[in-house]
Amino acid sequence: KDLILKKAREVRTCNHQTIIAFFCRLFPVLDWLPRYNVKTQLLGDVISGLLVGIVAIPQSISYSLLANQDPIYGIYTNFFCNIIYVAMATSRHNFVGSFGILCLMIGQSVNRHLQLAGYSDDNAGSSLVGNSTFFGNGTGACDRSCYAITVALSLSFLVGLYQILMGLLQLGFVAVYLSEPLLSGFVTGSSLTIITSQMKYLLGLKIPRHEGVGSFILTWVDLFRYIQNTNICDLVTSLVALAIIVPVKEINDRYKEKMKAPFPIELLVVIVATVVSYYFNFKEQYKSAVCGNIPTGFRKPTLPNTNLFSSLAVDALPIAVIGFAMTVSLAEIFGKKHGYAVRANQEMIAIGMCNLIPSFFYCFASSAALTKTLLKESTGTQTQISGLVTSLVLLLVLLWIAPLFYSLQTSILGVVTIVNLRGGLRKFRDIPHMWQLSKLDTVVWWTTMLSSTLITTEIGLLVGVCFALLCIIFRTQRPRATLLGKVSNTEIYEDQSTYKQLSTIANIKIFRFESSLYYANKDYFKTVLYQKTGVNPVLLAAKHQRVVAQADADTGNSKSFFGTRFECLKLAKKRAEKPPADASPPSIDMHTLILDCGAMQFIDTVGLSVLMEIHHDYKEVGVQVLLANCNPSIRHRLREG
Repeated sequence: KDLILKKAREVRTCNHQTIIAFFCRLFPVLDWLPRYNVKTQLLGDVISGLLVGIVAIPQSISYSLLANQDPIYGIYTNFFCNIIYVAMATSRHNFVGSFGILCLMIGQSVNRHLQLAGYSDDNAGSSLVGNSTFFGNGTGACDRSCYAITVALSLSFLVGLYQILMGLLQLGFVAVYLSEPLLSGFVTGSSLTIITSQMKYLLGLKIPRHEGVGSFILTWVDLFRYIQNTNICDLVTSLVALAIIVPVKEINDRYKEKMKAPFPIELLVVIVATVVSYYFNFKEQYKSAVCGNIPTGFRKPTLPNTNLFSSLAVDALPIAVIGFAMTVSLAEIFGKKHGYAVRANQEMIAIGMCNLIPSFFYCFASSAALTKTLLKESTGTQTQISGLVTSLVLLLVLLWIAPLFYSLQTSILGVVTIVNLRGGLRKFRDIPHMWQLSKLDTVVWWTTMLSSTLITTEIGLLVGVCFALLCIIFRTQRPRATLLGKVSNTEIYEDQSTYKQLSTIANIKIFRFESSLYYANKDYFKTVLYQKTGVNPVLLAAKHQRVVAQADADTGNSKSFFGTRFECLKLAKKRAEKPPADASPPSIDMHTLILDCGAMQFIDTVGLSVLMEIHHDYKEVGVQVLLANCNPSIRHRLREG
């Protein structure tokens, strides 16, 4: 009651200082911007922002293709998200924008709704098949591209809403259930799925985009089925682009300590490929697929289509969780590296706003992007001012440069997407080392990776989380249990099976159970206790009762025997008064059992019942049970029980 009243008074208190503190916590830029040092920080922010902006141009366009959207919407997304994140983030190094895995999940959801709405699976300009759908603002009929961005806007709105609610409800702890092996396996599985989805662009094939369970295998089946229709021009340009980009990016990674900035090979390849495609007219001469017309400027804000909320509510949840987990994990990594604090719940609100507000400006869902965040940190960024510089670079593209990418082949965009997934594929090299460290974590990695690849990304994430939690339960369900021995001339007790030359105390056994005692491991606790001590009080008591019962039966038969001689009757009476030796309690080599509870964090009601049962059973066979190293919460539970 006192705590509730205290909190209520704190909330009710409203003065000038509390209002300023509230806005400074909601908008951290108000706290650090007045202390911004132009002389020492501006140069690093400008250089980093320019370099990240140059890299973001081709990736914005290529990730739009992955999200099943027109190229302009990827540029919109990276432009608006950076501006909002600058104002609300506690991280100085995160870059927020289009992220490959999220774009894959968005593209799957968009494609599913396009099929439900009756759109053909052709290029972006295809018209509606069967029924007519109108754009949310009622400006006219909505073609395939229009409906695709309408779905993406509604999805982004829901993702942002989920993330803001989770931040306001202080649910930042949800990310702890996404362990590093789980996230690593999910990223690798999603990378394989993305590569599979981009192969048709590299080969210039027109095959349907499969969704749901088995889409990975079905896509590869279609690729081999229509391999004879490969566009040679797209294939050659893809191979040439790969042969150029991959070695240069490897050089950038290997010599990043010596290089002041990585060489922008992606942008250079995109520019050269666009020029070559334009002058040699690849679209007309070789039927190569190109980006087409990319408009300039901004479109009028629009409202998300609320009619789609019910069908997108489930799709938005895993996107919200993955987006938040990536953003917070990267923020904490670089915050720890550079010595500043990151607030997880504020990051959740910030990334939620980066999805909610841009959903009115034709942007799809976003999160912190790994490659661009690493580039941002390695090129000397100091604050989020670099994000504003990146937005200025993208603004130039939006206002003047975008139409110049008309002749850019989609195969080049597929190459850019695939090359940036090298980090996810490199995880395979870490498998042997992970297996040496923890076999169970390796199994979690493989389970998440395979389920994300072979089933779907959303179900794969759910399977990974459930399997990881089951592994934790399995570890506590069958923990390590040992008998302890005493180190000579000390009061230290250690595991007899691990350490040599430990002395034991006569007729006393010390048992350690290295986990909490609860309903899931109660049977294992009793089994391993009886096995280690070599004394099963239940069996001994049952055996003793059988012996006593047999003795009583023999005594009854003796009493019912009528001999003719008095001596025989007298002898039978003596046998009845003196029970046989087997009827006495069984003799065992233990009079005291000590349970070391030092590793037990808690005991539930079932565990308490087990302790009471063990105490009673051992007492029946003449063994006292003592508990040692009980923490205060366990002692309180024992007293209450």
